[in-house]
Amino acid sequence: MAGGVGGKSMKQVAIDVIDGYTAVNPIFLKKFDKEMIKDLYENLNKAMTGVRNLPVQFNDIVAMRNKNMKLQRLHNAIIIVRNHAREKRIPL
Repeated sequence: MAGGVGGKSMKQVAIDVIDGYTAVNPIFLKKFDKEMIKDLYENLNKAMTGVRNLPVQFNDIVAMRNKNMKLQRLHNAIIIVRNHAREKRIPL
Protein backbone atom coordinates (compact mmCIF):
# COMPACT_ATOMS: atom_id res chain seq x y z
CA MET A 1 0.00 0.00 0.00
CA ALA A 2 1.36 3.39 -0.98
CA GLY A 3 -0.71 5.33 1.55
CA GLY A 4 0.78 8.27 3.30
CA VAL A 5 0.12 11.73 4.59
CA GLY A 6 0.41 14.68 2.26
CA GLY A 7 2.22 12.59 -0.36
CA LYS A 8 4.74 11.24 2.16
CA SER A 9 5.34 7.58 2.87
CA MET A 10 4.88 6.30 6.40
CA LYS A 11 8.65 5.92 6.65
CA GLN A 12 9.00 9.65 6.01
CA VAL A 13 6.26 10.39 8.54
CA ALA A 14 8.25 8.39 11.13
CA ILE A 15 11.37 10.42 10.26
CA ASP A 16 9.36 13.63 10.66
CA VAL A 17 8.25 12.42 14.10
CA ILE A 18 11.90 11.79 15.03
CA ASP A 19 12.89 15.30 13.97
CA GLY A 20 9.89 16.89 15.68
CA TYR A 21 8.21 18.14 12.48
CA THR A 22 5.11 15.98 12.94
CA ALA A 23 3.21 15.49 16.17
CA VAL A 24 1.18 12.30 16.43
CA ASN A 25 -2.11 12.77 18.25
CA PRO A 26 -5.65 11.36 17.94
CA ILE A 27 -6.72 14.19 15.64
CA PHE A 28 -3.76 13.49 13.33
CA LEU A 29 -4.66 9.77 13.29
CA LYS A 30 -8.36 10.39 12.58
CA LYS A 31 -7.86 10.40 8.79
CA PHE A 32 -5.86 7.14 8.79
CA ASP A 33 -7.43 3.83 7.78
CA LYS A 34 -6.59 0.45 9.31
CA GLU A 35 -3.66 -0.35 7.01
CA MET A 36 -2.15 3.12 7.41
CA ILE A 37 -2.24 2.78 11.21
CA LYS A 38 -0.47 -0.60 11.02
CA ASP A 39 2.10 0.74 8.56
CA LEU A 40 2.81 3.80 10.72
CA TYR A 41 3.17 1.63 13.82
CA GLU A 42 5.66 -0.67 12.07
CA ASN A 43 7.69 2.26 10.74
CA LEU A 44 7.77 3.95 14.16
CA ASN A 45 9.08 0.72 15.71
CA LYS A 46 11.75 0.38 13.00
CA ALA A 47 12.75 4.00 13.54
CA MET A 48 12.95 3.38 17.30
CA THR A 49 15.37 0.50 16.71
CA GLY A 50 17.44 2.67 14.37
CA VAL A 51 17.69 5.53 16.86
CA ARG A 52 18.56 3.18 19.71
CA ASN A 53 21.45 1.81 17.65
CA LEU A 54 22.99 5.24 17.09
CA PRO A 55 26.38 5.39 18.80
CA VAL A 56 26.81 8.26 21.26
CA GLN A 57 29.84 9.10 23.38
CA PHE A 58 28.99 9.30 27.07
CA ASN A 59 30.86 12.57 27.46
CA ASP A 60 28.96 14.21 24.56
CA ILE A 61 26.02 15.68 26.47
CA VAL A 62 24.41 17.43 23.47
CA ALA A 63 24.41 14.28 21.30
CA MET A 64 23.01 12.22 24.16
CA ARG A 65 20.27 14.78 24.79
CA ASN A 66 19.35 14.78 21.08
CA LYS A 67 19.21 10.97 20.98
CA ASN A 68 17.05 10.86 24.11
CA MET A 69 14.71 13.52 22.68
CA LYS A 70 14.28 11.47 19.50
CA LEU A 71 13.57 8.35 21.56
CA GLN A 72 11.05 10.24 23.67
CA ARG A 73 9.19 11.54 20.58
CA LEU A 74 9.07 8.05 19.08
CA HIS A 75 7.96 6.44 22.33
CA ASN A 76 5.14 8.96 22.78
CA ALA A 77 4.02 8.48 19.16
CA ILE A 78 4.03 4.69 19.53
CA ILE A 79 1.94 4.87 22.71
CA ILE A 80 -0.59 7.19 21.05
CA VAL A 81 -0.85 4.96 17.95
CA ARG A 82 -1.21 1.84 20.13
CA ASN A 83 -4.00 3.42 22.21
CA HIS A 84 -5.77 4.73 19.11
CA ALA A 85 -5.62 1.26 17.52
CA ARG A 86 -6.98 -0.32 20.70
CA GLU A 87 -9.92 2.13 20.76
CA LYS A 88 -10.69 1.40 17.08
CA ARG A 89 -10.15 -2.34 17.62
CA ILE A 90 -7.31 -2.52 15.09
CA PRO A 91 -4.93 -5.42 15.76
CA LEU A 92 -1.29 -4.41 15.59
